[in-house]
Amino acid sequence: MPTRTVAVPMAAQDLDQWVRRFDLLADPNRLRILHHLHHEPDLCVSDLADAVGMRPTALSQALRLLREQGWVAATRHGRLVRYRLIDATVHALLHTVGADHQH
Repeated sequence: MPTRTVAVPMAAQDLDQWVRRFDLLADPNRLRILHHLHHEPDLCVSDLADAVGMRPTALSQALRLLREQGWVAATRHGRLVRYRLIDATVHALLHTVGADHQH
């Protein structure tokens, strides 16, 4: 009988990080936001709110959470703040679920 190889358990810290990732991705609005930023980087809040069908205040709250996790970054251009996806793992996950870069 062949010997089975048992995988080394994931460290608790790594497991907690993945739980937080999937928790953020489980929200349909945040997933839509990430998908739009993946598809079209550097959107301002008003354009992104229109694209995902959210009120700007609710969108800003979601963007705050995504910024705190290091998934998106904001760049100020005068009075406008533009957002873009910066987390490589989230970027790869979006590709895995079928997101692309086509406009």
